[in-house]
Amino acid sequence: MNFLRGVMGGPSAGPQPSGAETIQKLCDRVASSTLLDDRRDAVRALKSLSKKYRLEVGIQAMEHLIHVLQTDRSDSEIIGYALDTLYNVISNDLEEEEQDDSEEENLPKQVDDLGSQFTEIFIKQQENVTLLLTLVEEFDFHVRWPGVKLLTSLLKQQGPQVQQIILVSPMGVSRLMDLLADSREVIRNDGVLLLQQLTKSNAAIQKIVAFENAFERLLDIITEEGNSDGGIVVEDCLLLLQNLLKNNNSNQNFFKEGSYIQRMKPWFEVGDDNCGWSAQKVTNLHLMLQLVRVLVSPTNPPGATSSCQKAMFHCGLLEQLCTILMATGVPADILTETINTVSEVIRGCQMNQDYFASVNAPSNPPRPAIVVLLMSMVNERQPFVLRCAVLYCFQCFLYKNQKGQGEIVSTLLPSTIDATGNSVSAGQLLCGGLFSTDSLSNWCAAVALAHALQENATLKEQLLRVQLATSIGNPPVSLLQQCTNILSQGDKIDRRGSKVQTRVGLLMLLCTWLSNCSIAVTHFLHNPANIPFLTGQIAENLGEEEQLVQGLCALLLGISIYYNDNSLENYRKEKLKQLIEKRIGRENFIEKLGFISKHELYSRAAQKPQPSFSSPDHMMFDHEFTKLVKELEGVISKAIYKSSEEDKKEEEVKKTLEQHDNIVTHYKKVIREQDQELEELKQRVNTLTSQNEQLQATVTQQVSQIQQHKDQYNLLKVQLGKDNQHHNSHSDTFQMNGIQTEEVSKLKEELEEWKNKHELLQGQLREKDSVIEKLKSSQLEMGTMEQSSQTSKSGGLEHNNELQKELEMLRSQIKLQSAEISKLQIENQKLQVMNATADPVLGGSGATAANNPELEGRLEQEIKELKSEVKALSEEKESLKQHLDSSSSTVAILQDEKSKLQQEVAESKKEQDDLLVLLADQDQKLSALKVKLKDLGVPIEDEDDIESGDQGDEDEDGDEEEQD
Repeated sequence: MNFLRGVMGGPSAGPQPSGAETIQKLCDRVASSTLLDDRRDAVRALKSLSKKYRLEVGIQAMEHLIHVLQTDRSDSEIIGYALDTLYNVISNDLEEEEQDDSEEENLPKQVDDLGSQFTEIFIKQQENVTLLLTLVEEFDFHVRWPGVKLLTSLLKQQGPQVQQIILVSPMGVSRLMDLLADSREVIRNDGVLLLQQLTKSNAAIQKIVAFENAFERLLDIITEEGNSDGGIVVEDCLLLLQNLLKNNNSNQNFFKEGSYIQRMKPWFEVGDDNCGWSAQKVTNLHLMLQLVRVLVSPTNPPGATSSCQKAMFHCGLLEQLCTILMATGVPADILTETINTVSEVIRGCQMNQDYFASVNAPSNPPRPAIVVLLMSMVNERQPFVLRCAVLYCFQCFLYKNQKGQGEIVSTLLPSTIDATGNSVSAGQLLCGGLFSTDSLSNWCAAVALAHALQENATLKEQLLRVQLATSIGNPPVSLLQQCTNILSQGDKIDRRGSKVQTRVGLLMLLCTWLSNCSIAVTHFLHNPANIPFLTGQIAENLGEEEQLVQGLCALLLGISIYYNDNSLENYRKEKLKQLIEKRIGRENFIEKLGFISKHELYSRAAQKPQPSFSSPDHMMFDHEFTKLVKELEGVISKAIYKSSEEDKKEEEVKKTLEQHDNIVTHYKKVIREQDQELEELKQRVNTLTSQNEQLQATVTQQVSQIQQHKDQYNLLKVQLGKDNQHHNSHSDTFQMNGIQTEEVSKLKEELEEWKNKHELLQGQLREKDSVIEKLKSSQLEMGTMEQSSQTSKSGGLEHNNELQKELEMLRSQIKLQSAEISKLQIENQKLQVMNATADPVLGGSGATAANNPELEGRLEQEIKELKSEVKALSEEKESLKQHLDSSSSTVAILQDEKSKLQQEVAESKKEQDDLLVLLADQDQKLSALKVKLKDLGVPIEDEDDIESGDQGDEDEDGDEEEQD
């Protein structure tokens, strides 16, 4: 401290040391002192002297300060003093410097050179910048903040060199991106300024910053600060966003794909009361509109611009911009920039152009926004920049928009003009501006109408039908005739502004109208005053201002020759060329034609589509017209020098080219159709590929299911035995044919049904067998029936036949027994007759009966035996009758069951036939699917291999059964 007192001031008996000497002593102290406090005090003293003695401190202390940054990093205070001192030395900020009144005017330039020189010394050793990046990572406020300011100053002085050092430094850009996440606003805000300088004109760093999530962080900061109502921080963030997006297609695409366009919509939300906007809000909103324009700039790749335009429409950003456009109380410069922004958002995008055409202004009655804007364009009391913006908006609305062009031209046609006069149309406004006494309105209306005809031959022909009423009592004249009349009488009409501007605008309109439209050329040549006027204008030696008019007249005359179809005898191509040769001279004509492209205003207009002029007097050329001049200047020059024979040859060539063009158009159409077919085929291939994959998965599943069914089949075959062989063979055939999963399940269900039917039939057969057994037990004497009943077990149909035979035998036996019974009854009757005749004989001769007791006893015994025998026979007859009745009922039942069985057999045969047909159809489908799969290149296992594999499995099963 004693040292500092001696250096910084205080009473001293000797002479006071100079500033350079003091700085030298402080530098020695920093270099030689071993105590950190002494070095810290010396660096603090250097910081206080660095503003006044910037040059001396920079020359003597820079090396020592850098050494302090390298060696004393543990002390944040000395590091902060050293960084502040370096910042004061390198920075060119003069606001904090105390300047004398006698300061020279060239001091700022000297200061700029001084800062640049010190910066060059500092970055000569790249390790210094790397060290500074390391210090910026420190969280300590006294280190980080001065480090950010110093690095920003370095970038301002030697931007490209410092950018390159940071770019090659490991994680250099990523370290600086952490500044945006700092909770201390002053560091975060200075970090935004640092990134502004870092991203200037360096696409590589811009990409790195963008992919380090810069868009998300910056948009969050803008939202936190209140969007357009925010302060200067919002302005700094918007400037950084412009650096990242302007002329950087990769970042623009990343911004769009990240859905950040949708987050821009709240920026443009304005209320009903738009009075009293602050200057900062106007600046912020102006930058926001410029940021939208960066994304849809005509200089961007068409695909990127189109995708951004569509995104702005779908998220409602275009609607929000149109709301600002039609709002009241919006500042003029914001309104102008909004019109320019809407222009580029709709330019070349049919969807956005259609939406803009549907926007109405909040007036009573409502008017289309286009009409309201055109009213501003042709109103000479509106600001010049606003009229230019409206013209640009109208041009962008018509750019590649044939539908919009047709709507504008239709408002001029006689059939669509509103006869009531209640509303003003776009066409009426354009005609009013075209023929007003304000030259700027003439030029704007002529250019706007030319854009309505751009590259649209149909509308050029339709516009020839437009008739204008010039004055009461005079017949109407065509629009083309009126344009040429004003052109020829331009000097006689008193106009406000440049008369040359009006003539240039009309000539541009006529050149656009007549180009590539032979009918319009014929109408133009039909007026006998037009060609003499053009040749007179070209032949005169006029002043420098009139040279532009002469060039445009030469272009119009050249178009009348080049697109002439020779339909007018007096104005054929050859005669017009002869007229040029006699009145003007070919060389002179070509020279006058070249006046256009050599003009300075032509070069300016050719640079970009937006009409930007410093003053109304410079408003001469339109961007699209410069393209037309560039296209026609060469071909007109060649056409002037061609002879009639060459013209004929050219006509033939043109016809040939037209034929070729027709052929090419035809082939293009064919190619388009083939492309569509190719796309459809590709889609079909993709569909078939997916189907193929699905079928392969299905086949895999079916193979596994078939294998399971085979195993189930083998088990069922063992369980069911030989009786199920027929059905199992069918099931095996089904499985071997590769039936689909659903059909296999159906067949399994049918197999179960057949099994149930089979078991039911077996149960019925068992019941019938039991009935027959009962019959056999009741008729033991009929031995033959036992044998037939045993044989009836072999089959259903043979069993019924045998039963019928047995019934016949029973009937025959019953007949035999009934015959025996009748015989016995006859004998019994005879015996009764004999007994009746014997009684009177016995009664008449009792002696004889008494004499023959033995005969009487024998007769009585025989009678008893006959009676018992007759009784037994009658009982047997009754039992046989009962048995016969039961047998006949059994036969009837069996016959019914037989008919049912026959019906069921017929149904089963029919079902088997249906199954065979189904299997045949399925076989055909599977074959077709296999053919498709083979065509697609999918390996398919051959059916024979599957069958052979299945047969092999069956053979193995059969061998096992035989062994069992």
